[in-house]
Amino acid sequence: MSVSSAEQTPAADAAAMLREATFVRLRVHTSGAAVAAAGVIGRALRTLDVPFRIRATDAPNAVAHDDVAAVIGRSDADSDFELDPSDAVAVVRELGVDPDPVVALAGYFAAGVPLEDDTSLRDAASGVGVEPRPGMAVPTADLADGLAHSTLVHAPFSADRERAQATLAELSLPAELDADAHRRVASLVALDATGDGATPRAVSAVERALHPRATPSGPFATVGGFADVLDATVRETPGVAVALALGHDARDAALDAWRDHAQATHAALRAATTGRYERLYALSCDLSSPGRLATVARLARDFRSPEPTVLAVGTGAAALVSTGPAGLDEQLAAAATELGDASATGSPQEATMQFDPSVEPKSVVTAVREVRQ
Repeated sequence: MSVSSAEQTPAADAAAMLREATFVRLRVHTSGAAVAAAGVIGRALRTLDVPFRIRATDAPNAVAHDDVAAVIGRSDADSDFELDPSDAVAVVRELGVDPDPVVALAGYFAAGVPLEDDTSLRDAASGVGVEPRPGMAVPTADLADGLAHSTLVHAPFSADRERAQATLAELSLPAELDADAHRRVASLVALDATGDGATPRAVSAVERALHPRATPSGPFATVGGFADVLDATVRETPGVAVALALGHDARDAALDAWRDHAQATHAALRAATTGRYERLYALSCDLSSPGRLATVARLARDFRSPEPTVLAVGTGAAALVSTGPAGLDEQLAAAATELGDASATGSPQEATMQFDPSVEPKSVVTAVREVRQ
């Protein structure tokens, strides 16, 4: 039943295996896109009464021979099939189930897939009240909270709620925000995120956080805010992220994890020691969580790095991200081999590595540079 790990499985083939399974084990990359995709598929399996288990992890997992084991958003030669997160909606439709539009749109947002590409999903979302509006893609109605803890942008107010509140106060916003007020907030965010210290790439990166789709009946204020919470939470408390994606009551716990993640990652980015090499920007951070390092690397790539690929190195862990698919999982796996007692996993777009905490960051940078040459 195994499919080559070199290629993603077509939606129809994946659906056929899922439909015939006695039990499905989904192993999910710790990213917002992957956990949203697992939520879309898990909800469909629940509708079809197919038992399943979802585990968001970057570690290998043993598989019983009578299970169907799928991985989402990562590579694993021992799985029955691999699925790109952006294909989850197509798989569910092949199963004859309508995907949950809000979770599916959050997954598209997290994966960087244009929401306009799926007219049927957009129409379904409109049917449950999802609508575009000006402003900022945050998960909460409290704008200061949303700005301070968003990991979609890095700006002077990031991880500083009091500064975010003071910045908003300068706009003299009305108690009930209208379209004009939302536009003024968006303009403020765009200016602050592309100001001092930002790279030209920040101009396009900040656009992602603007012009949100409001979700008045959803668990969070906007689709992009939902995606941001999923991405942060799966890197902090994976079980909470899975529960949230499946529709369980995990909103408060997820928001707590989102805030913790934002506080740690924005602070680490500001305090990082940096180095620039050919086609690589490296940061040394006081972090030991691969998930947090992945967010630091992404924020640096989007708002601070003059190079397209960023390596964030902490204590016993590292993360590598790039502006496009670049075989990063293979590169970090090769670097892990060079370091010895180390392991790496992930996807071509984002990969993480764990190694002996006694290894110096400069040794990790050297190993990564050597395998990239």
